[in-house]
Amino acid sequence: MMVIAPPTSLSLSSCKCRPSFSLPTFSKFLFSKPKPFTIVAMSEDPVLEWILTEGKATQITKSSSVGGGCINLATRYDTDVGPFFVKTNRSIGPSMFEGEALGLRLMYETNTIRVPKPYKVGSLPRGGSYIIMEFVEFGAARSGQPALGRKLAEMHKAGKSEKGFGFEVENTIGSTPQINTWTSDWIEFYAKHRLGYQLKLARDQFGDSLIYEKGQKLAKNLAPLFEDVVIEPCLLHGDLWSGNVTYDKNGEPVILDPACYYGHNEAEFGRSWCAGFGSSFYNSYFEVMPKQPGFEKRRDLYMLYHYLNHYNLFGSSYRSSSLSIIEDYLRLSTEL
Repeated sequence: MMVIAPPTSLSLSSCKCRPSFSLPTFSKFLFSKPKPFTIVAMSEDPVLEWILTEGKATQITKSSSVGGGCINLATRYDTDVGPFFVKTNRSIGPSMFEGEALGLRLMYETNTIRVPKPYKVGSLPRGGSYIIMEFVEFGAARSGQPALGRKLAEMHKAGKSEKGFGFEVENTIGSTPQINTWTSDWIEFYAKHRLGYQLKLARDQFGDSLIYEKGQKLAKNLAPLFEDVVIEPCLLHGDLWSGNVTYDKNGEPVILDPACYYGHNEAEFGRSWCAGFGSSFYNSYFEVMPKQPGFEKRRDLYMLYHYLNHYNLFGSSYRSSSLSIIEDYLRLSTEL
């Protein structure tokens, strides 16, 4: 059987995060003009095979390249049963997409905030991998930040784990490995698998012994920041910034491209420096998940993980922000 195989293109949009963004950001999914089709055998393309069998389509009417961010290629497939969204990566095996699919499925099953429903993850015959998911039609942000805050809090409240802090699989934050070993204590988990991993990476990549040593000193003295705080493992999106938030055609919030794990709910705001969360977002969030003592003192601590990750991914422009946060907390610890 012969079918239409669509072209794909690499998005040139940046994954870097800067302090001032507005919601929503649609640039990741802007459509390019359809390109000429090529013909391949269906058996050579597992994506097309799935769409035309398990996906229940009988024909693909059009394909369009869409932005896939910094790492992946992305394509919209229009069919007689509706559109599908597919991401592919020619150099990475299916484990990355398996982690994404698991996170999407778990968020989807909370029946709270909208996420694309994942359908299939697999390997490409000539190397690489793919993920097929629901295509979400975007629209105007009619419900805005209050709905985003409320629905995110509802997801955190609904998504719980009896295994502690971590996740069923290792996944990635950007292209950086994210270690999710189950741990019963949140402070230990965050110190070792979030801050500690990034600090070691900075030392190994850049020879940055200063930020490593100061960061390790901070990681060993986090307990005073969590006095009188009740911490339950909540299902987190894990990489929530303006580029991963949009709205569907009904104006309801949608979150995309997760780096899920079970953690302290406040860690979800670690990329607030480039998410554009306003007071209406937080007010709605805290109506569902009440603010705990010391919230403001911990905000920069959760930002530090993402600043360090940006340092490791994009270089020295994020070093000063990372070091500044570390040194501020070390000064605070001498005052406590």
